[in-house]
Parts: sequence; structure tokens; C-alpha cells
Amino acid sequence: MDFSLTEQQKMLQKMAKEFAIKSVKPLAAEIDSSGQFPFDLAKEIGKRGYQGLPYPTQYGGSGAGYLSYVLVLEQICQASMTVGAIMAINTVPEEAIFRFGSGEQKKNFLAPLARGELLGGIAFTEAETGSAPQAITTMSRKSGDGYVITGQKHFVALAPAAKLTLVFAKREGKGLNAFIIDTSSPGYNVREPCETMGLRGLGTSVVYLDEVYVPKQNRLGEEGQGFDILLEAISLGRLGVAVEGVAVAQAALELSIDYAKQRKALGKPIAELPAIQWHLAEMASRIEAGRWLVYRTAFLRDQGADIKYESSVAKLFASQMAVDVARMAMQVHGSYGTMKTMEVERLYRDAKMTEIYVGISEIQRNIIANYLIQ
Repeated sequence: MDFSLTEQQKMLQKMAKEFAIKSVKPLAAEIDSSGQFPFDLAKEIGKRGYQGLPYPTQYGGSGAGYLSYVLVLEQICQASMTVGAIMAINTVPEEAIFRFGSGEQKKNFLAPLARGELLGGIAFTEAETGSAPQAITTMSRKSGDGYVITGQKHFVALAPAAKLTLVFAKREGKGLNAFIIDTSSPGYNVREPCETMGLRGLGTSVVYLDEVYVPKQNRLGEEGQGFDILLEAISLGRLGVAVEGVAVAQAALELSIDYAKQRKALGKPIAELPAIQWHLAEMASRIEAGRWLVYRTAFLRDQGADIKYESSVAKLFASQMAVDVARMAMQVHGSYGTMKTMEVERLYRDAKMTEIYVGISEIQRNIIANYLIQ
């Protein structure tokens, strides 16, 4: 692996940073406090071509690759993890369609997603399933020249804005099917929002599927291939969360450095105190380790490698690192860090979310351990 970035990657990173500072960061606190989905910023991300960075130009993307995607996502998430997560979650159905979709599906679904013309979500989790696909109760049954789907999905992000959703449902035989569902379909109902401690404004909601008809051409992959599709697509979802962890930790470090230089105790900046310096050094060291895990995973994906194992390692480490770094940032800020008016308080809540969503840390440990002992 070449640790140096290309000129194109540096340019993308620089442009993303400018966009994040100018357009995203000023709205981050408002998005968090109101919990309202940032429709305008989501559209702007699409207009800038950020939704299609990893995908070929023939499918509406820019062909910049997965590492470029990670570099851009990192900058946006430093300004607002919620806004960055919109970009990351949209990439999960894109990845599923890119890897398993027919030529027609790539043209009809992947291309408009990659061009930023619409947003796509994913609906897998149910009230009693957690991360266990065998416990899914949402059913798909054949009906005419298509399928009818009935069930409930929880924690569906982007629900108020998504025009397409990748839905997983139990089939009449063994296994799961994956479907691309138009959210305007009769019976597809976005219900109550999920009020989470962090990632506020992501539009996370409960979705009811009440006899939703899906044409046969909207089934992704073969009959019963849903679990394989999920594993492949969600590996990119885990990479996205790992990026979010690195970004929120970097933001917490930068806030802590600025605060430590300005805050005085006994007549001198607290940045001169050994205890504060130790925190800052520990934070920086852990962030660098997480960042290179993330970059390496993206690099491997660019080489066409399977990243199920690597993405779990990256997510596990980066999410734990983000929580630890945010905690240390709170220590640096002291009592002031607990105030809602302080940015570090939001970062602390967002950091915890990286350990929870797209598979809790315990699930990542199971995936990693099974890979090691198989």
C-alpha cells in the first residue's frame, strides 16, 4: 500500500474540508438540537457528486474509488457526524446494487443514487431480531408477477428523505430475499421517529410494510440470496461508521487543543499541565491508529478485495477509540464539557452511537473471532 495520496485525492479532501467548514459546521448544532433531517445539505452532498465517489461513471459515479470516498466522508463527519452519516448510509444500498444488481437495476436505481438525484436507505433491523437474520419476521410472498411484503422495520435511517429502501424479508422457502422498494409504494408507511441520544437529525424511524407490492424486477440477486447481499453491503456500512468514529475523535481532539490553550488555571494555560498533555497525546495516538485501519480497509476495497473481516476490525477499533477519545476530551473540558452549549457534549453522544449502530461491538467481535478460528 502506498501511504501517499494522489493529487486528485488531496484535491477532493481539500474541497470536502472547505464544504464542511463553510456549509455543514455552522448548522451542526442546530441539526442536533432540533432533530430535523437536513434536506438541503443532503441535496448539496448529492450535487457535489459525493454520493457516487466509489462507483464507475457508467453508473452515475465519478470512479474516484473507495479511499476517496473515505477521505471526503471523514471531512464532512468532522463537521457533523449526522450529515456525514447520510452520505454513508446511502452508500449501503448503492453497494448492494453495484455488487448484485442486473444491468437494468444499475441503470434504474444505482445511477440516480450515485448522481445524487435521490437518497436510498436500508431496512433490516426488527424489534426482536437485533443482528440475527434468522429471527426476521417480515415476510415476502409471491403474488402474480411480483411479491407482497408485510412486516415492521425499526431504526430505518433517512426514512423521511429516502426514495428507495433496500428491504430484507424472509422468503417462503429458506433464506432471505432483498428488495429495492420505492418508498411511495402503497403500504409503505414511515411511522414514529426513533429519538436517539446521538446522530440526531438522521431521520431514524419505524417503518411499517403493509402488503407492499414489489415487482419481480425489484428483487436484488437470486432467490434466497438476501443474506449474502446483506453481508457484502453492510461491510461498506461498517467502514462508514469506522470513518465516523475517526472523524468525531479528530473533532474532539481539535476542540480539546484549542480549549487547553485558552483555558487558564493558576495563571497559565492548562495545556502546560502534564495531565492535560497526556490526554492530548493519547488521543492523537489512538486517532492515527484508527485512521490507518480505515484507510487500509478502503484501499483493499479499491483492489477488489473482500473486506468483511477488515471492516469489522476497523469498526470495532474506531468506535471504541472514538468513545475513549471523546471521554478524554470531556476530561480536558471539565465541567464546561457537560454543557449543552459546548460542541464536545454533542461529540460525546455521537461517539457512543458508533459503538451501537450497524452492529454493536459484541457482534463485531463475533465476526472477527469466527474469521480467526474457521
